[in-house]
Amino acid sequence: MIKIQMDNGFAIVDTLKTVFGFDTFRPNQEQIIKGILNKQDVFAVMPTGGGKSLCYQLPAKIMRGAAVVISPLISLMKDQVDAARTNGIAAAYMNSSLNDQEVSDLYRMLKGNKIELLYIAPERFAMPNFLDILKDIPISLFAIDEAHCISEWGHDFRPDYLSLSVIPKMFPNAPIAAFTATATFKVQEDICRKIGLRKPFVVRASFNRPNLFYQVERKSSGESQILEFLRAHPDESGIIYRTTRDSVMETALFLTSNGISAIPYHAGLPPEVRNKNQDAFNRDEAAVIVATIAFGMGIDKSNVRFVIHADLPKNIEAYYQETGRAGRDGEPARCLLFFSRGDIPKIRYFIDQITNDAERSLSLEKLNQVIRFASHNVCRRRQLLGYFGEVYPADNCGNCDICLGAVERFDITRDAQIMMSAMSRTGQRFGIGHIIDIVIGADTKRIRALEHDKIKTYGSGKDKDKNHWQFIIDELLAQDAIKQEGNPYPVLKLTQKGSNILYGKEQIAAIKREETKERGRAKRDGFEEYDQALFEKLRMLRKRIADDEGVPPFVVFSDKTVHEMCRYYPAALPDMRRISGVGNVKLERYGDAFVQEIMRYLSENPGIPIPDAAPHGRDHAHTGSHGEEKTGETVEETYRLLQKGLSMDAIARQRSLTSSTIAGHIEKLIQSGRDIDIDRLVEPAKRREIEELFFTLKQWSLKPVVEAGNGRITYEEARLVRACLFRDRGKNHDATD
Repeated sequence: MIKIQMDNGFAIVDTLKTVFGFDTFRPNQEQIIKGILNKQDVFAVMPTGGGKSLCYQLPAKIMRGAAVVISPLISLMKDQVDAARTNGIAAAYMNSSLNDQEVSDLYRMLKGNKIELLYIAPERFAMPNFLDILKDIPISLFAIDEAHCISEWGHDFRPDYLSLSVIPKMFPNAPIAAFTATATFKVQEDICRKIGLRKPFVVRASFNRPNLFYQVERKSSGESQILEFLRAHPDESGIIYRTTRDSVMETALFLTSNGISAIPYHAGLPPEVRNKNQDAFNRDEAAVIVATIAFGMGIDKSNVRFVIHADLPKNIEAYYQETGRAGRDGEPARCLLFFSRGDIPKIRYFIDQITNDAERSLSLEKLNQVIRFASHNVCRRRQLLGYFGEVYPADNCGNCDICLGAVERFDITRDAQIMMSAMSRTGQRFGIGHIIDIVIGADTKRIRALEHDKIKTYGSGKDKDKNHWQFIIDELLAQDAIKQEGNPYPVLKLTQKGSNILYGKEQIAAIKREETKERGRAKRDGFEEYDQALFEKLRMLRKRIADDEGVPPFVVFSDKTVHEMCRYYPAALPDMRRISGVGNVKLERYGDAFVQEIMRYLSENPGIPIPDAAPHGRDHAHTGSHGEEKTGETVEETYRLLQKGLSMDAIARQRSLTSSTIAGHIEKLIQSGRDIDIDRLVEPAKRREIEELFFTLKQWSLKPVVEAGNGRITYEEARLVRACLFRDRGKNHDATD
């Protein structure tokens, strides 16, 4: 049963506002949510940053029972759970990091309907005892993240996902929602069939990410080019992808030696090092992570401002997925690919090791597609969307290097005829390199052996270098005047259009463009500017709060939400509530701190023009998580329950809030001078240990104290002891004054 009457959709809108802090849905979200609430299976292809997590988190908040989310990487589950909890959702994860007692406690909470959102890994479904237990638990829905992993036709097939086919058989009354950011129509059909989705509501959202600026640069000096980009974008968080483990380590070392906060990530590193480095990146302790493709699936970090491919990706799907990790918050971000044809043989080497002919041929075709993307002077966005069967409607996307470059069209008919004549006179049986050698008159052993130095076209293009003739080849391929055929060594063939050009029946022109290295920085159509000085202050505040709570900064507030604060300067809680992404729980936990920082900034900078209000015009300033409580009243409710003798965990369960939120309430009560029996909440011996750690470590951040406790101390306990120390220190100052 659904907890709330859904007749007029009030519960959906109210939950969107009060829990997540939004007034409107992104495209397709509302239809997907309504489908799930009507217990219909859903298959959704949504781009990274399209808001798929809200599509199952919002129903999880409304429906009875636990929503089970299948997620492929356990290293990300804690961040996903932390993010849900900061919005007031009772979330948990179950994976190999938990001990038997923790798993037992979690099952008990699930059976007691105390968990709204449960994250698990797909391999759990291969465990019969897990399925038997799950059958006894009220389940509201199943959400399958990264659903393309179930298809051998997808770019990241994982056998563990095949066990998910048991879900519709064992749980016939629970809707299943499968999500992926990348799926061709063929992969889509394969996913639906293998999971066993029942007449699913299918959504194929646009693959367009308008906030991403796509750029390809010719790779020349490699690491120096990367360093130049990073120095032009200081304090921005980003990912650099390299093909090999050695190149990852070399690039990370090079950047570190040049003053860039960069860390490596690849499958050859010990698990504890990988986890530590990923955690440092998520928490903004390292600005840049240099990684192989072992890093990335399901990255939740919303404030990645750039993704650099320092080597050629192996296919378009991987490139789209990897670039999609930039700008998940919807704010402008850059995707830069350094392209060199010298990268092609490295990928070809691995393709040639594939023994299955069909698989090898498919991999080669995918490589050729990404080469065309990188080398052709055609709108990057148009090419990407075209790969997924989507037609981009505009002539100019306005946010890629091709469309923003200074463009000049010039005739290349004569050079095209020279190139295609060499192809024709050699029987259309040779590849790019050999044909270029003929045209420039190269004196090679192969040309002499085949007597290609005797054909009429030999040396007819010697007045221009190889780079020019490579450019001509790229243009002819891009405009379908020639094509490549054959495997593993493709040869050049004329098309009908090419024959028309060769015999003078048709002309052909090319586009010459200027490089646009920094155009992406200036391009902000549809994105408002913000007060960058205030952003730096709020960013530091966000980092302090995140370190205190042991969560990544983007879990507190996304860049997009902080940017909006820096446009509208909310200097009171009702104003802060109008900011997109500030729900009731986050307002309660973080609102005061951000309001105070903004007020301090305004007092130090008089004369700043303040807009009337944020554009959302939200009217739920006094609506709490249950539709009636004001922010101050919810703290008083916690105090009332404390006075009745309830523990912190018991209060959290009774109020359907997280322990962290309740600890925040108690911290405010202690600071305001209320009579709180701290020894009832934190054992006296542990309290003394925590106090000693604060003084020994000589800082007030919670994270070092919790880590020094080696699992014995929780963030909530450290927070309460710190509040008492602050209170007692204030009393001592009063006594001496």
